[in-house]
Amino acid sequence: MIVGVLKEIKTEENRVAMTPSGAEVFVMNGHTVLIEKGAGKGSGFRNSAYVKAGAEIVNTAKEIYKRSDMVMHVKEPIAKEYGLIREGQIVFTYLHLAANKPLTNALIKSKSVCIAYETIQKEDRSLPLLTPMSEVAGRMAIQQGAKYLEMAQGGEGVLLGGVPGVDPGTVLVLGGGIVGANAAKMACGLGTKVYLLDMNLQRLRYLDDVMPANCTTLMSSPATIRKLVKEADVVVGAVLIPGAKATRLVTKDMLKTMKKGSVLVDVAIDQGGCFETSKATTHTDPIYVVDDVIHYCVANMPGAVAKTSTLALTNATLPYALQIANKGWQEAMKSNKEIKLGANVIDGKVCYEGVASAFGMKMVDVDKLL
Repeated sequence: MIVGVLKEIKTEENRVAMTPSGAEVFVMNGHTVLIEKGAGKGSGFRNSAYVKAGAEIVNTAKEIYKRSDMVMHVKEPIAKEYGLIREGQIVFTYLHLAANKPLTNALIKSKSVCIAYETIQKEDRSLPLLTPMSEVAGRMAIQQGAKYLEMAQGGEGVLLGGVPGVDPGTVLVLGGGIVGANAAKMACGLGTKVYLLDMNLQRLRYLDDVMPANCTTLMSSPATIRKLVKEADVVVGAVLIPGAKATRLVTKDMLKTMKKGSVLVDVAIDQGGCFETSKATTHTDPIYVVDDVIHYCVANMPGAVAKTSTLALTNATLPYALQIANKGWQEAMKSNKEIKLGANVIDGKVCYEGVASAFGMKMVDVDKLL
């Protein structure tokens, strides 16, 4: 199979979908790897490293799309790429289609095979290709929250960890999954007072066992959120329904009760966001203010720490990408249910329930397409 790795073109996105060592593994398995010129630069990987691994450097994205059986991105294709995607071509990347109707329609029109990193799922319901980036984003959420609490950034001037004789700040984390657990862990490490909310009692029991004493786990409800946002200096939105649009948990009315200069960090923005006032931002222009509350809603947070993120991501994606290349997408899905769950759009048909539900589209069972 000819596998093409594209250079990321979203604002301040420096990750790359394959490392030179990953390219070497593909070549050893008999595949051809095309790397768009400069694709690895932001993550510290030179073109020469890919060439040494046996890959071919290609000058343009257009040529990658034209020659490749499977294209790999980190972030979803953007409008200027829609017309380059070919019928039957495998697109393997983060897609987040439930929050992006234009992209969904474009992929339907292309009749390509679209496999989303974020919906590949193990039997225990864990999301192996979302986990490494969720770990990065959860930890970054606290870094960003702490930074924007500084008065020079427009914040209320609170040091999250406090100092002897002064109360620490308060962090409210909505969602006890990978993002939420990592955010809570980082906040606890600073000495912050942390509230960690989730709706899964079994998950809360586990988190209560493993988190430090300065983390309080609570069952999530509108009343609890309404009460705690008033106390919070930083609120982290870490809610995820795999492949579906995020639930809006903090309303405009709740926002009006929050402290002036407090910070909302919406890690769920890729899936539409879990604050009613959320809208996607970029690393270049990361924040905006509503009702004196700072909103940080960068849609590709891990892109700011590209080297760590690329290594973590490709450790997870490589085995799946290699299975697809070795067997073809149909056989890979037949033999691996995890990959089959990654199918979002195939041959013009939506085959993931969360995407179909988001836009009122008909869903076709992926088994009928194998």
